[in-house]
Amino acid sequence: MRDFHFTDDDLATIAHDRYRHPHPHVQEKMEVLWLKSRGVAHTEIARLSGLSRTTVQRYLDEYLAGGLAECRRLKWAGQPSELHDHTATLEDYFLANPARSTAEARAAIERLTGVKRGLTQVRQFLKKLSACAGGRSARSRPKPTRPARSSSSTSS
Repeated sequence: MRDFHFTDDDLATIAHDRYRHPHPHVQEKMEVLWLKSRGVAHTEIARLSGLSRTTVQRYLDEYLAGGLAECRRLKWAGQPSELHDHTATLEDYFLANPARSTAEARAAIERLTGVKRGLTQVRQFLKKLSACAGGRSARSRPKPTRPARSSSSTSS
């Protein structure tokens, strides 16, 4: 059985982060560490926290490997979208040629970038662009410009 030693600073941080850390996953880890600092057995920590014993062990291993910094680190970042590299080009295109539908935007994206995406993925990507309705609030979004009317026609 491994011996866990918690410094006073670590205990203060754990007590604070149990309820006040912005990410619930970190709060969960801090709860496990708090219970361990109180001498609770791993099986009992698993029961009280609603986690598996393996998860409790993994959280405690993280603490031993890297301290609180390792426990507070969120390890998943997701994968960047293939469209991310084309953001500037697509934003410029959609400012000049606003799409009337998601299907039209999907066809334009595929034509311009060669990246094929479903309607939901296109919709989510377009919301991130400032050129689209969901990207910025209506007041800060650029308004489409209309061609100037010619004043050469006269009516008598």
